[in-house]
Amino acid sequence: MSDIVTPHIERMKKSVANLKEEFNSIRTGRASASLFDKIRVDCYGDKSPLPQVASISIPEARLVVIQPWDKGLISEIEKALQKSELGLNPSNDGKVIRIAIPPLTEERRKDLVKQSKALAEQSRVAVRNIRRDANDALKKAQKNGEITEDGLKAEETSLQKSTDSFIQEINKILDEKEKEIMEG
Repeated sequence: MSDIVTPHIERMKKSVANLKEEFNSIRTGRASASLFDKIRVDCYGDKSPLPQVASISIPEARLVVIQPWDKGLISEIEKALQKSELGLNPSNDGKVIRIAIPPLTEERRKDLVKQSKALAEQSRVAVRNIRRDANDALKKAQKNGEITEDGLKAEETSLQKSTDSFIQEINKILDEKEKEIMEG
């Protein structure tokens, strides 16, 4: 890989990592601490991520227990959970918040799979756009005499292999997420 292609490969890696992060916030039928990563809580006049103001544990497959480090934040955490798009019903006993994760309906599962497929397609498009940018940069470098015609072909072939590899990885991640949603 040349210095021209390497930054583009890094961008492709970030696209795949971003997809994984997005998939973590898609609810399945099981309890998962990563569901709450994007929830922000009003904390002393600031919006803080939920994992920074409370511990999140999963004592059972369908139960989440959130224990705030400051008991005064319990109502703020509860409000943030109710406002979230997760559609969960938190209940608190003054010390901890318990959330029972209800099983997903078949219709909801299909919607989540559709949402997952759309996110995966966005990632595939992003990877292909990055490949196009890298190819443009290589052609420009060849025009400027920085690399030879043979060097250009070799770099383009290498870039295409990397692109195919990232697309395969995206498809694999999507397949795993679909299975997780449908079995939930």
